[in-house]
Amino acid sequence: MRIYCAALPFATETVTLALESGVDGIITDTAHLEAVRALAKTEVLDSNHLCRIRLASKADEEEAVRQAQAGQTVVLAAGWEIIPVENILAQTRAVLAEVTSLEEARVAAGILECGVAGVVVLPQAARSLKTIVAELRESLGTLELVPATITAIAEAGLGHRVCVDTTRLLTTGAGLLVGNSSAFTFLVHAETETNPYVAPRPFRINAGAVHSYCLLPEDRTCYLEELDAGERVLIVHASGHTSRATVGRVKTEVRPMLRIEAEVGGQRGTIFLQNAETIRLTRPNGQPVSVVTLAPGDEVLCRLDRAGRHFGMRIEEDIRE
Repeated sequence: MRIYCAALPFATETVTLALESGVDGIITDTAHLEAVRALAKTEVLDSNHLCRIRLASKADEEEAVRQAQAGQTVVLAAGWEIIPVENILAQTRAVLAEVTSLEEARVAAGILECGVAGVVVLPQAARSLKTIVAELRESLGTLELVPATITAIAEAGLGHRVCVDTTRLLTTGAGLLVGNSSAFTFLVHAETETNPYVAPRPFRINAGAVHSYCLLPEDRTCYLEELDAGERVLIVHASGHTSRATVGRVKTEVRPMLRIEAEVGGQRGTIFLQNAETIRLTRPNGQPVSVVTLAPGDEVLCRLDRAGRHFGMRIEEDIRE
């Protein structure tokens, strides 16, 4: 979902707040387009070139659909109601909706479980702008995580392991879902904890061996070895809450590895992680547990899914991993 801030009437304070909040673009009048473009590399839309429609009748709904399908940038004026927007989204999602509060932004994002293509935050909601950006663009809903019982831990020799450094500072309980199979992934915890030998690196997840699957946004996966700076990964919290993070760099080195196996209801999964105290999985209560102290019988958080991926995309095929 894209998030625009309406600087109408133009105000430097509004534009500065919007840019610092991380919006996708600014909407302003023709006279101030270049002034905004000079402040940052961001999309700047001319309010005079937008198709702004106030939904007061069925004809307005039909006009919104017609203009959107013709390639126009359609903005649903503030005051819209859910049912008319549902009718529009059933035919096209390519519309923006003006919002005057955080609650309206949440509603616009959830209509028909897909939401509009983007919201236009009006000056009335400026105080909530940073929260709107965080919730609507970075938050990606929740995933179901389940406790899995550790059944075996064994040394696995040397291997190339991947550290994923993000451009965010992560908190206790957060990490990446990684595993040998897309059907069974482990919540590998970020390096947020204090250690007598190494300072915390809360931007880092020492995620596992190069061949491992890593869950990405939009129900995709990739091999850890394929990650690169600038890509987006799916940060998952022990609560199941998910959000995006940008990869700042990827560091791959040869290290001693452990093979860890876990089970949930007869379904088994494995992961290869570096054999070091700072590498941790996540307990059901959200607390990290070092692979060095991990033992058979302990429980860690995992995600179960169906196997079957082709170039990271879900497919329906008889695949065993």
